[in-house]
Amino acid sequence: MEVSQAQAQSPAASSRPHVKRAGAGARFVAMLKRRQLVLLTLFILLAAWEIAPRALNIPDYLLPPPSQVLTAFLGQWQRTLAATWITTTVMLGGYLIAIVVSIPLALLIVSSRVVEDTVEPIMLVFQVIPKIAIAPLFIVWFGFGYTPKTMLVFLLAFFPITLSAVAGFRAVDPDIMDLARSTGASRWSMFRKIKLPQALPQIFTGLKVGVALASTGAVVAEFIASDRGLGYLLLEWRGELDTPMVFAGVFVISFVGIVVYYAVEAIERITIPWHASQRDPAAMGA
Repeated sequence: MEVSQAQAQSPAASSRPHVKRAGAGARFVAMLKRRQLVLLTLFILLAAWEIAPRALNIPDYLLPPPSQVLTAFLGQWQRTLAATWITTTVMLGGYLIAIVVSIPLALLIVSSRVVEDTVEPIMLVFQVIPKIAIAPLFIVWFGFGYTPKTMLVFLLAFFPITLSAVAGFRAVDPDIMDLARSTGASRWSMFRKIKLPQALPQIFTGLKVGVALASTGAVVAEFIASDRGLGYLLLEWRGELDTPMVFAGVFVISFVGIVVYYAVEAIERITIPWHASQRDPAAMGA
């Protein structure tokens, strides 16, 4: 019986067209085509920025053209990249700690009424407190160095990740959970196969928001509690009216944030390829 079914299915399977996976180069070209309007807009903006200061006689210390920013960066690229590495470690350290703490805490809030009634109101109160305002307290408690900066990044990234994870776990369809429970599925099996996959889209939304806040927090923390790092150099360049290097530093830390953001997005594509947000708009239009 099984052999006959396989034979019956084999012509249909063989008649299906063979879809060849696109290589990395083809995917890169397709990505450029999708982003061509964005790239064109950026090119126009950079060209206008290059022309405007020269045409309007704007002093370099107010608005240097991009070519001067690039020249200044090339003159101090080693020092800038060394400071960027310090800032990146602070950013990633606080961000990863926020992930490790936030997602289990969100699951605990959703799973326990006592924890929900106790922890969630406290979180909402702390969320409205300006995190930058309490940064000087971290210096008093932990001194200068890695710890106070990491704590500030953690606080900035912690709340959006936790709230998004809570919303994701709460969005799970209770009827599906009841059906799985009626079949005798264990709590771990229901969490792994139902609860976590359905919550992941919301969780990744919080993770991507957390990236932006983490990069901001790392630089601001170095404004307040550091004698090294890119934030510290930005203060130094500002004091020297070295505006081209200020722009260069902003571009470099922005690039780091974009890289981390797209790394999270790549993990999202691998983890939840079935979700509507991961569908190719071109394929859907076809």
